[in-house]
Parts: sequence; structure tokens; C-alpha cells
Amino acid sequence: MVGHGFGDYERELRSLLSGDRAAVRSYARSLPPPARPGFEKLIDEPFLVIRGAGSLGLDLVALRKEFAFPIEVKASSEPVIRFTSASGRANQQLAAHRRAVERVGLMVLYAYRRLGARREEAWRLFATGAIPERGMVGYVCRSLPPVSATREGNGILRWEEGMPLSRFVERFQYLSTRGAPVGG
Repeated sequence: MVGHGFGDYERELRSLLSGDRAAVRSYARSLPPPARPGFEKLIDEPFLVIRGAGSLGLDLVALRKEFAFPIEVKASSEPVIRFTSASGRANQQLAAHRRAVERVGLMVLYAYRRLGARREEAWRLFATGAIPERGMVGYVCRSLPPVSATREGNGILRWEEGMPLSRFVERFQYLSTRGAPVGG
């Protein structure tokens, strides 16, 4: 089921990235002990997260020094989200997102919340759009798995292929304290 209680998941991700102490600590309990301290750094080093309501067509925008990512939130109890469901609206949205960010050198992150995930981290991230050749955004995105495509060119998210949110946060924090290599 895609989109059930959708606003709840959008708010959950917003709370995590914004460094809400209770949300971050609660989520960190689902992580392996070595990953918890890095994830909990979000409490002291949060993102500014803005809800992208209205005609923007994106759910959230995460901002931090040298870093901006539009985020599209998806949720499902299934291990795969096919963008052909709901009359192909998600495919049209994916194409529109790619066009919108390409011109300004950004990428759209797709955040996939697996409903009912037990003993595994619930959030996985994917990237879509052309990876910028330089800068922090390009360097961070090179390690993110892309939104996959079927043979027909339709978008597809496979939860097990996504980057766990904690790993993304850890990578970003590492790069932001040391800086992306020159030339990206």
C-alpha cells in the first residue's frame, strides 16, 4: 500500500533531518550500536527542512551549508514501488523532478519508508537526475543508488537497493567536516 498515512511519514523524515531529539533518539535505537552516535549528531547538526507544499511538487527540501536537496517521500509495505501505479502519475512526477533540478545543478532524493520494517532501518534513499560534476551535492550523490527504471523506462524503487538513511547522514557529516575534494 503506497501513501497510507502519508503525511505521517513526511513529518517523520522532517523531524529526523531537523534534529528533533526525541525522533532522532527513537530512530537511532533501530540502528546497530556503532551507527547510533553518528546518526545522533543530527541533534546538534541538523538540516533546515522546509515542507514543499503546493505546486512545487516535492515533499521536502533539506538545506545546510553547501547543501540543498529536494526530497520526494514514498512509503509502502511492499519491497518495491512501481511508478506505473496510480495511472502513471509518479512517472510524470519523476520526469518533472528531473527537468526541474537539472537546470540548477541539484538532484532530487527519493526517500522510501518501508512500512512494517522490523530489525532493519526503515528509511532508504535514492537519487534521480544528472549528478553534478563538482561540489558537495555531486560528491554526496555519487554514492547514492539511482531510481531504477524498467525496460519500458518507468521508475521503480527497490527498497533493498537504497542507501540507509543513517549511512547517508554519516557520509554527509564526514564530508561536511572535511570538505568535498577539489574537482568533486
